[in-house]
This record gives sequence, C-alpha cells and structure tokens, in this order.
Amino acid sequence: MIKMLHSYWAYLVFLMMVIASINALIKLFGKKEYSAKDFRIALFTLIVSHIQLLIGIVLWFTQGYFSENTMKEIMGNSALRSNAVEHPVAMILAVVFITMGYSKHKRKLTSAGKLKPLAIFYTLALILVLAKIPWNVWF
Repeated sequence: MIKMLHSYWAYLVFLMMVIASINALIKLFGKKEYSAKDFRIALFTLIVSHIQLLIGIVLWFTQGYFSENTMKEIMGNSALRSNAVEHPVAMILAVVFITMGYSKHKRKLTSAGKLKPLAIFYTLALILVLAKIPWNVWF
C-alpha cells in the first residue's frame, strides 16, 4: 500500500516540479511580475514534495534493506544500491533544494528577487529527480 502510494504520488510531485520550475524560469527570464499564482505553485510544490518525502521515509524503513543485507552486499549490487542509497539521498537533496528555494524567495521583496531562488533551486531539484527516478518502473 505504501509503495503504491509513493509511486502514484510521485507523478503529482514530478508534475508540480516541472510546472514550478518552468513557471519560475519563464517569469524570471521574461522579466514578469511575481504573483499570488506563483506563490501558490511554489507552496503546493513544497507541500507535495514534503509529503512524498515522508511517504518515502516510511517506505525506506519498511523495506528492510539493511536487515536482510550487509552494507557490502547493498553497495555491491547496483539495483539494491540505487533503491537503498542513491535514490533516497538524491530525493532528500531535491526536497532540501525545494525548501531552500521556497525559504529564500519569501525573504525577497522584488519580483526578480523572488523568482530567481525559485528558478534556481526548483530546477536543481528537478534535475536531481530526473537523474534518480527509477525510469524502468515508471512506464
């Protein structure tokens, strides 16, 4: 159940990250004004990514990677290493980037000042997610 929830919620997170990144980049480079819609997109992306992180942490602890295998076995098997180490670390970093971008944008007063941290950090998070999504199970 948790694995299914984590898998399906990931589509919403991915969609919101793409929307938030593209929106911030277009508005930043187009020198457009920051609006309430931009705030809602950034906030919703922050919320869904944090929910996904919590679901992922529960899943990670319930999978039993480290109770069934030694660290040497996990690191020696590329599939196990990806699921138990690389994917979780990359996704945690992605959520950290989203949180940093959101936090930094709140302190700025100008539209460009607000859009720049969103564009930078949300896009970095999106790149990390794209790099570590298990594409073989996504489609």
